[in-house]
Amino acid sequence: MATAHPTTNKKVALVVGASRGIGRQVAIDLAANGYAVVVASKSYDKAPFAGRFPPDPNSNQSTINTVEREIREAGGEATALRVDTSDPVSVEQVVAQTVQKYGRLDAVIYNAGAIWWAPVKDTPLKRFMLMQRVNAEGLYGIVQAALPHLKTRDRAASPPKQGGRIVVVSPPIYSRFFRGKTAYAMGKVAMSVLTKGLAMDFEREGLADEMAITSIWPAAAIESAATDQFTRKDPKMANDLRKPTIFSDAILAMLGAPARAVNGQLELDEDFLRRHAGVDDFSKYSVVPGTTPRRIMPAVLPDLTVREQDDEGQRINLADEVKGKL
Repeated sequence: MATAHPTTNKKVALVVGASRGIGRQVAIDLAANGYAVVVASKSYDKAPFAGRFPPDPNSNQSTINTVEREIREAGGEATALRVDTSDPVSVEQVVAQTVQKYGRLDAVIYNAGAIWWAPVKDTPLKRFMLMQRVNAEGLYGIVQAALPHLKTRDRAASPPKQGGRIVVVSPPIYSRFFRGKTAYAMGKVAMSVLTKGLAMDFEREGLADEMAITSIWPAAAIESAATDQFTRKDPKMANDLRKPTIFSDAILAMLGAPARAVNGQLELDEDFLRRHAGVDDFSKYSVVPGTTPRRIMPAVLPDLTVREQDDEGQRINLADEVKGKL
């Protein structure tokens, strides 16, 4: 698909998994802060939304179409594009359609995810395979399709087109995370490995002054469609929830930070805002005013580096060998 001429004077962000909850909030807040946003997810309206608007942001009535409408009615710029992250063709198409529409791509936020928290014996192989396709493989496909456009620089563009940013919703790597949800953790940790590995690629390619990939994960539970099923049974559980605005605020701060400060980092929303945005009062994010939601993540996370971190030995790139034989 050929690239069209630019249709916006804004930076362009592709938010994958933006139909409801956290992803919806991220898309809305990016638009409010000057981005043209592609709202992408599998859920969409087959007919124009006819209910009370806007719909409950954590309900099935919230789709990429209603999020696009919310952004437009608030004066922002948005386009809804359907994507099935388990389908490689669909993944390639959503990136191509984004560039076709806007002529550029500056940021990718990957929030899509399949969830199944259960022990190995209670996790069917088909469920495991679905999680890998949506989580790790979907992310890999989006990143690989987006990289050529994120790497494109154009100083004469308005605004100038610099190296792009990628933000991945995936956790820090530590052993407690695996407990009781091994199959899910395998895919989510793989996403964090991609963050670490691609960041090293940027360093080796001399791109780390402008390009960055960063992972983000909540320090305390965030209100979403997943938490609604629990708070309906026990309303007191809302005392431990934060609003999704903490996540979008952290992502905006990441996108605005120097690339080298965030490249390859596995961050927690609260901790990042405290260190990089000077936030020390998080009360405004509490779903229930006056409460202090319980932190679900460790206060100190392990350092994954080793003493020989910079010793690569002999570099090997099998792709180069294959090219040489063609």
